[in-house]
Amino acid sequence: MPKQTSGKYEKILHAAIEVISEKGLDKASISDIVKRAGTAQGTFYLYFSSKNALIPAIAENLLTHTLDQIKSKIEGYEPFWTVMDILIDETFNITNLHKDIIVLCYSGLAIDHSLEKWEAIYQPYYSWLETIIEKAAENGEVIRDINVRWTARTIINFVENTAERYYIGAEKDEDIEVFKKEIFTFLKRSLGAR
Repeated sequence: MPKQTSGKYEKILHAAIEVISEKGLDKASISDIVKRAGTAQGTFYLYFSSKNALIPAIAENLLTHTLDQIKSKIEGYEPFWTVMDILIDETFNITNLHKDIIVLCYSGLAIDHSLEKWEAIYQPYYSWLETIIEKAAENGEVIRDINVRWTARTIINFVENTAERYYIGAEKDEDIEVFKKEIFTFLKRSLGAR
């Protein structure tokens, strides 16, 4: 398989996101995708075995974008609670911007029964947050005897789930800033050093 960092891979992936967002996964064809990407149909199969194989790649691309956005807002080492505030804010921003793609990823990964793929896609994000939590525990910003692995997964899942409920589930009974503040307050009460 050719390297995923090639320009053709990116063109196909971005074309797929556009076409699938417009037409839906069922109605989008590989022909539509390669036409939009300006590549040959055979090139598609160098990178993806089928249209459904695009879904994990799209999910990974979105998650990489999310993590890059969060990291770009954190200059050097920031206090843990500043990092949490940025993580919450960026997760909400990206969920709002890409809610259709998120729904697509969930439906595609559910069809493919790809929970293992989902966990593999999230691993860099989990690892990054685990490192942040470990430093926070060492610095006394959070509980010292915390289960770092479990806590990183819980924070990411909790924040994403709340953002998705707000934007995708239309659970907008409160202002968005209230939602973000409640998440932050809950995490601080749960994890704060005593």
